[in-house]
Amino acid sequence: MAHAAPYKTITDPAIIRKKNELRKAVSEEYIKHTSNPYRNIKMEGGTLFDVGIQRYMSMKATQHEFFRPTPKTSLLGVLMIVVPYVSLTYFIKKERDRRENLIRTGQVSYKDRGFKFA
Repeated sequence: MAHAAPYKTITDPAIIRKKNELRKAVSEEYIKHTSNPYRNIKMEGGTLFDVGIQRYMSMKATQHEFFRPTPKTSLLGVLMIVVPYVSLTYFIKKERDRRENLIRTGQVSYKDRGFKFA
């Protein structure tokens, strides 16, 4: 059984040429904007506006408005928040009880204790 390619390979020369032309045009526009010495004189300084980055930042800023609780997200919330907290609390309590039992039954001498006033 042959494994599928992880991504689609484009072999059509026309599509490859078109993609290269588009990539070159975007690169030239970026170089033109960043190397313009009059950019700050015309009050156009600062960072370049990138549509893709702006869309991403807008999506991250408003993502809570589009969140809908589902059984899957509820389960993930429980697994990522409640389960670690409860399990950590359980293991810490279990270890402290074990240590206290050793101290109370005299199996650990006073000089070997980590905390003398425990």
